[in-house]
Amino acid sequence: MRILIHTRFYPRIGGVETVAWLLVHEWHRLGESIKVVSDVRCAATERRDFPFPVYYRPGPIEWLRLMKWADVFVHMNISLKAYWPRLLVRRPFVAVNHAYYYSDSNCNRRWPERLKLRLTKSAVNIAVSKSVADRMPVPCTVIPNPVDLSIYQTNNSEPRSKDLVFLGRLVSDKGCDLLIEALRQLVEHRSHPSLTVIGEGPERSKLERLVVSLNLSKHVTFAGAPSSERVAALLREHKIMVVPSRYEESFGVVALEGAASGCLVLGSDGGGLSEAIGPAGMTFRRGDLSDLTLKLAHLLGYADERNAEAIAAHLALHEPARVARRYLEVFNTAHRSK
Repeated sequence: MRILIHTRFYPRIGGVETVAWLLVHEWHRLGESIKVVSDVRCAATERRDFPFPVYYRPGPIEWLRLMKWADVFVHMNISLKAYWPRLLVRRPFVAVNHAYYYSDSNCNRRWPERLKLRLTKSAVNIAVSKSVADRMPVPCTVIPNPVDLSIYQTNNSEPRSKDLVFLGRLVSDKGCDLLIEALRQLVEHRSHPSLTVIGEGPERSKLERLVVSLNLSKHVTFAGAPSSERVAALLREHKIMVVPSRYEESFGVVALEGAASGCLVLGSDGGGLSEAIGPAGMTFRRGDLSDLTLKLAHLLGYADERNAEAIAAHLALHEPARVARRYLEVFNTAHRSK
């Protein structure tokens, strides 16, 4: 099958970019013909060779040539800028919905997002979580995101000398400050857990000042943004990963990384995060400091009785090869129904 996919792509790094990277390489490995189109700017010095063509910001003529070549046209999140070629060259259209198409953190939708939702009616739709599918105006096949967990997986034989770990970008929506406030309450109740903060972002200096003001410097370590291998090693030193997002995550790759590393995962409820956690942990009420503190106090004294086989089966759902084959089933259905 000839697959034309529009997505954010290298040299950008992020959630959608990583998903696209894993999928297109798996499709190529499985013998499919792939062409990637991206709106991302890529300087000549940044370009690299891939086993498939990557087109950065193609012009109108090249766009139409690509559409005529394709058997199926795929968007990783609907892009209005990249939809127009389909109006001239009709091809089966697959929309992979990674988000709720909200315009702001208050869940409002402006006209571009409302238009994207209307365009889902002309597509065969995939959603990355049941949470996303439930908010779409059309039926969606739920296919969870692929995640390369090979560097994270552990046999759990390593000793875990540290308590809590946060992994993510240091921005207000990720809720790291809420976790620090919960840590203060635990310390006030004569508990002495440690917290490692892995990640960088514009809120780091503010969070460091918060730690000092709460007299928690002996309890909190900021680890920065080390390599993936070092992140995996750090996770394997910790007992509990906390994902305290203030907004509804449409998915939760970080929870899977924590679960694969053997951490018990505590995340905020709502959205797709609880789906990603699955049998590897539990949730607390999003934004609720008291509930977060209560759940942490419980887990810090918890004898881990999770079902290892259930966690392994849950992680297997996200293996890139398995996810890529499920996508191809949807593409073939779309192609046959044209």
